[in-house]
Amino acid sequence: MVNFSNLLQFLSLQSPLGSDSTNSTLNLAKMGITAYTLPALPYAYDALEPHISAQIMELHHSKHHQAYVTNLNKALEAHVTAVAQGDVAAQIALQQAIKFNGGGHINHSLFWKNLAPAGSDEASLDRASTLVKEIEKTWGSFDQFKAAFSAALLGIQGSGWGWLVREAGNGAGLRIVTTKDQDPVVGGDVPIFGVDMWEHAYYLQYLNGKAAYVENIWNVINWKTAEDRFAGRSEEKTEL
Repeated sequence: MVNFSNLLQFLSLQSPLGSDSTNSTLNLAKMGITAYTLPALPYAYDALEPHISAQIMELHHSKHHQAYVTNLNKALEAHVTAVAQGDVAAQIALQQAIKFNGGGHINHSLFWKNLAPAGSDEASLDRASTLVKEIEKTWGSFDQFKAAFSAALLGIQGSGWGWLVREAGNGAGLRIVTTKDQDPVVGGDVPIFGVDMWEHAYYLQYLNGKAAYVENIWNVINWKTAEDRFAGRSEEKTEL
């Protein structure tokens, strides 16, 4: 089992390491390391339509997220071998691959759970009364927060993520942060919800219309999950 905080310390190549995970999974098991698997979605691929198409969801989950899981397992297998062989250069060369693919697995696992079908009970803002009060305290109103968060998303250059986080420490407040590529939230901050701003999250449906994607994703935010994360009731762990 790889500790989340240790995973974040790795730095180096971002190139994919392959797509076949079967052998890596078996080898990791032989090495006494738990191999990561693609988590099931809590809803059908078409459940977020019309705001996120079934085609996007299926490709995003079954292809893109699966690739992060596959490549993370391959990188971990190679790293364990390098440690056993005392090959420090190989260990260093693998660090970014572990960070990039591990971050991709972490971010997407959080993302799927902070989405819910429009009109569902979970997507109702009423399910996040405590969080909304803190949002209004911090930004003046929910509309002002929504505008600030949307602006942060649209301000991301290249690929990345936008997050609402609860800052680390007792009594800490909320803030909006962005992370580059597949870098996850670090430093003890708790992700309340995140939005994927990689082109694969929206391009097949929205083309270059990022603003429309950002506007529509507000319809499928899972406010129940956001409230649970904010209140510390979530069963999600910051350790993979």
